[in-house]
Amino acid sequence: MSSALASLAVVLLVAPVLPGLIARTKAILTGRRGQPVLQLYSDLGRLLRKGAVYGTATTWMFALAPVVVLATVLCAALLLPLDGRAALIRFSGDAVAFAYVLALGRMALVLGAMDTGSSFEAMGASREATVASFAEPALFLALVVLAVLTQSLSLSGMLGSRLVPGVEGFRMAAAAPFALVAVTLFIVLLAETARVPVDDPATHLELTMIHEVMILDHSGPDLAFLLYAGAVKLALFGSILVGVVVPRASLAPWLALGLLVGGLVVVAVLIGVIESVTARLRLTRVPQLLVAAATLAALGVILVLR
Repeated sequence: MSSALASLAVVLLVAPVLPGLIARTKAILTGRRGQPVLQLYSDLGRLLRKGAVYGTATTWMFALAPVVVLATVLCAALLLPLDGRAALIRFSGDAVAFAYVLALGRMALVLGAMDTGSSFEAMGASREATVASFAEPALFLALVVLAVLTQSLSLSGMLGSRLVPGVEGFRMAAAAPFALVAVTLFIVLLAETARVPVDDPATHLELTMIHEVMILDHSGPDLAFLLYAGAVKLALFGSILVGVVVPRASLAPWLALGLLVGGLVVVAVLIGVIESVTARLRLTRVPQLLVAAATLAALGVILVLR
């Protein structure tokens, strides 16, 4: 329990560093100075000291959305075995709960965007829902592979060990399914966290934005909640990816935590590299990318069931 609490605290603390690492990686690769790695901490502190401004067309839904988004992300964090062993809250089927707790936050954000009465934000909400409808099947298929390999319906069982029950050591026959799951989860991570090539968080053109256009009218603490929730969500999906690639159940707690932090840094740098060498896909191409990710996961299902 203590290691799980410590891991959760560390992830929540270092989450704002990840967007800074991505930005710094992009700056280095493109020959720019770039913003400080800890810039998001400064932004969050500045926003929390300000007051929120609400438009006359908005209702309670707009003000509630940031709170729901942050609350659902924090609840999802409780379901992940961040220490490599067991989550603070675990039960059979919590993998499904994890996906739909995050979906609840997405729904609140979409409703909050539509509540503004802005056609631009409604357009972003529609795009967000479309991307989610393609990303969720890929995520569930990846979880199916992990569930079959570990014979567990809990994230603690899926990510707490890469061993097939009854088999000593990591079975080489499972290497291919795990590789397919890792690729699928990385693509899902890019989609769920609004990164290139699915979305571009650095753009300021309403016609091309997805996530950013939905939070244009938020300010002050509300915007701080959304920015922090986005950073934590990136850390959570990165933690799942690290859990699939690097089994940590048999390691000492301090080493398991160090590998998690190091893995998150590697994921952030990899995202920065991808955003530096690739362009944002056209909206019509985004579903094709996510369908490809789902196909890889489906192939993994076939491999583990054959």
